[in-house]
Amino acid sequence: MTHYRHNLRDLEFNLFEVFNTQKTLEHSAFSELDTDVAKEILAQVAHLAENDIAASYVEGDRSGTDFDPSTGTVTLPDAVKKSFATLMEGEFWRLDLPDELGGTYAPRSLWWAMSELILGANPALFMYAAGPSFATTMWEEGTEEQKKWAKIAIEKQWGATMVLTEPDAGSDVGSAVTKAYKQPDGSWHLEGVKRFITSGDHDMAENLLHYVLARPVGEEGVGGPGTKGLSLFVVPKYLFDTETGELGERNGVYATNVEKKMGLKISATAEMTFGDKSPAKGWLLGDTHEGIRQMFLIIEYARMMVGTKATAALSTGYLNALDYAKSRVQGADLRKASDKTAPRVTVINHPDVRRSLFMQKAYSEGLRALICYTADWQDKSRLAEMDGDSEEAEEAKMINDLLLPVIKGCASERGYEMLSHETLQTFGGSGFLQDYPIEQYVRDSKIDSLYEGTTAIQSLDFLFRKILKTQGASLMTVATEIGESVEEGSDELEGARASVKRALGDVQGILEALQPAFMSAMSGEPGEEFYETGLHSRRLLLATGDLLIAWMLLRQAEVAQKKIDAGSDEEFYKGKVSVAKFFANEVLPRLTADRKIVENSDLTIMQASEESF
Repeated sequence: MTHYRHNLRDLEFNLFEVFNTQKTLEHSAFSELDTDVAKEILAQVAHLAENDIAASYVEGDRSGTDFDPSTGTVTLPDAVKKSFATLMEGEFWRLDLPDELGGTYAPRSLWWAMSELILGANPALFMYAAGPSFATTMWEEGTEEQKKWAKIAIEKQWGATMVLTEPDAGSDVGSAVTKAYKQPDGSWHLEGVKRFITSGDHDMAENLLHYVLARPVGEEGVGGPGTKGLSLFVVPKYLFDTETGELGERNGVYATNVEKKMGLKISATAEMTFGDKSPAKGWLLGDTHEGIRQMFLIIEYARMMVGTKATAALSTGYLNALDYAKSRVQGADLRKASDKTAPRVTVINHPDVRRSLFMQKAYSEGLRALICYTADWQDKSRLAEMDGDSEEAEEAKMINDLLLPVIKGCASERGYEMLSHETLQTFGGSGFLQDYPIEQYVRDSKIDSLYEGTTAIQSLDFLFRKILKTQGASLMTVATEIGESVEEGSDELEGARASVKRALGDVQGILEALQPAFMSAMSGEPGEEFYETGLHSRRLLLATGDLLIAWMLLRQAEVAQKKIDAGSDEEFYKGKVSVAKFFANEVLPRLTADRKIVENSDLTIMQASEESF
């Protein structure tokens, strides 16, 4: 048996009992899919994930990548190559592609449910397999010629990377200095160094397409300062025949270092150098200088992926801990602790272990539901656009935009917090050993709160771009939905509904407490009070995340309680009711404290001199 424990039952519960994905599947866009087919796909991927894909997870960590600086190439272990080949041969990645690209496009809720299974089993492989999905951006944004390249890249299963970060710029993408020079034949030569490039080089695909942000030089009206001056270029590892895809000579882009990391070691996180040994030839995507907008199509996908990865790691960590707690015999029942002759019990009988397991269960299942809820808005946006309802499509897109930083920020923070504080602790000292997968889960999950935008970046994006920029419209839509849903329901869940309603008021109270800072910003010359937004945006993001998780758990519990009332004695449903009540009592009162902290905050730390630190 491999390390991976999936929760297929909960995935199906979300899709077909809570969010009614079967109705989405009735749309003509998904004519090749129905509920039975969707369930069969999930079952097949679950089997593949817990066996073939998960099989190389540990070896990949222990062996890592093999980087040859003389050639600028990365080689992966045979076991990892075998798992990757099996993943690609299954062709489940076609569910992320439109018909025009040889795909069977699936609802986003189904896609991310399936993706969780792969990300939980071996997350680096999902990232290595991103080439076909990235090619959809070239298909949507590219010229007619580049659309042909997208088809070639998918047919040949080429890999792909997103190339933003630079050594001296970090998360300040607008400070990037990589340059692009236009050539007489319409191509561009790129010069510069990029860092922290996921899957920057590897030998599991015959070619890689790098999507690179760079600053055009010598072109009137473009290439200025900040992010608006950046354009997006497609730079292949090997040049290729644009009609057949046959590979030509090596292009002038090379891995010049592979980072040595605390976790996710089999993922080749590379420094990439463009135009040093020879010209790095690239092409402007879509022949238009809209780089940051185009790149955000990939970034938003990546942030959803990171949130799903974090949730998947927490889920398999929790299920491993649950198995251990049910089998590990240690200590007597707390009520008989003073009786030295009392029989020993499994640790799941100890109160604090139960508290810990329920906390892990709540966050893993609540985050999973939140991902499904967000994906449901993605489906609504896409289908409304197809049906010609631009107003509904735009509203759904705004709500998806609102939820993405919560998905990425909250899942990555809570996932790591649970794995390191609760899951590992369930194993005691054994959790610190490599005998169990938990220590690798902890190391591999820490990156989730760092890449694709740190939690601080997500929180500022959430506050300024997703709430203030839209004048709170999308947040109000979600808040109204929460408020209406807690007005009535099962008597068994009356207390939980009241807690969710109170938590909604606390989140709104945090925003109200920040109003003076917002008004300062609107004056055009923000005063010191504007620092309050930076001091508390992270607290707002996580409080909103906990509110949404509580609401998701409540929605699940209401569905489960109806099943129980109808005569079901399935323990799965009883667990849903119990965990919703637990989370409402254990976690939501903290939001009241968060509100008080923001209401009573001052600028002491901003006024302190650097020497005070």
